[in-house]
Amino acid sequence: MLKESLLKLSESQAAKTVITRTPVSRSFAQRFVAGDTLEDAIQAARALNDAGLGVSLDFLGESVKSRDEATAATDMVIRILETIKRTGVNANVSVKPTQFGLDLDEAFCRQNIELVLQRARELGDGGGEIFVRLDMESSVYTERTVALVESLWADGFHNTGTVLQSYLHRTPDDLERMLALGSRIRLVKGAYKEPGDISYEDKADTDRMYVQEMERLLEAGTYPAIATHDEAIIDQARRFVWEKGIGKDSFEFQMLYGVRRDLQTRLREEGYNVRVYVPFGDSWYPYLMRRLAERPANMFFMAGSILKESGATRFFNPAAIGAGLAAGAAATLLWKGRKRKSKKGRRR
Repeated sequence: MLKESLLKLSESQAAKTVITRTPVSRSFAQRFVAGDTLEDAIQAARALNDAGLGVSLDFLGESVKSRDEATAATDMVIRILETIKRTGVNANVSVKPTQFGLDLDEAFCRQNIELVLQRARELGDGGGEIFVRLDMESSVYTERTVALVESLWADGFHNTGTVLQSYLHRTPDDLERMLALGSRIRLVKGAYKEPGDISYEDKADTDRMYVQEMERLLEAGTYPAIATHDEAIIDQARRFVWEKGIGKDSFEFQMLYGVRRDLQTRLREEGYNVRVYVPFGDSWYPYLMRRLAERPANMFFMAGSILKESGATRFFNPAAIGAGLAAGAAATLLWKGRKRKSKKGRRR
């Protein structure tokens, strides 16, 4: 019920109008999305850079419906690359293949990605290409994305890599495929709702696989990104690199914008490289609702993150706050539905 309600809300213009005009909802979104414009994102990137943190910029929008939309997204990502070069911010870029038209035409998508990678190469100007990571989406796209990275590398585009999700059964094999290339990998647990025959449904299994894959990457990977807010896993990574004599500059921790900023700062102060994933764009509303719908527990996690940073967990229950957000979303949808029915009744 909750998942269906959140997905419907993500597609409802009426609900968007109501929710985005509510100060609490807008404030909640601003916590995790840098803003609507590239200028907002650059401002956020500068602030993070000033704190010693790197940035990965993500222009929101996926599963485009037309070639024109895919072309516009390609142009926007090129503009992001040029702005990174012009402003000198410490940032790279994350993109989703579906944003470039993967669902429309794979050859067309490949062409758009090549344009981006070529421009990123040119902007390096001998000082290092700007890195462009192909984000991983649901399991429907896993093989196509991994194969796309392999194909791009075969054609000489080595300024790209991808993301692997530890909750998928296939990930150890995909990890070896990427290691064979020498490409950079971001390791995440995975946030999409996947069937049990291809994914681990028990959190303990997902965590176990994450640690195994993380250790493999730390020993053999090319500057891997350990993307997690799980303090137990982060502590395991710290112990592992110390025991193995792995340098702190040979990998980086990655975290989401607005999540556990206290932990981000602490790790940086300990000498670890930390990069913050910064989403922006006017598609923030459906982005946020879909992320919550994919795994409603994210709502409780986000609420808990805010309270942990503020030290307010003594007074407030994160689960209660998350439940309140969920109830508010469902209530908004219900209220709009009743209002429409009431209007129809009066017209009759």
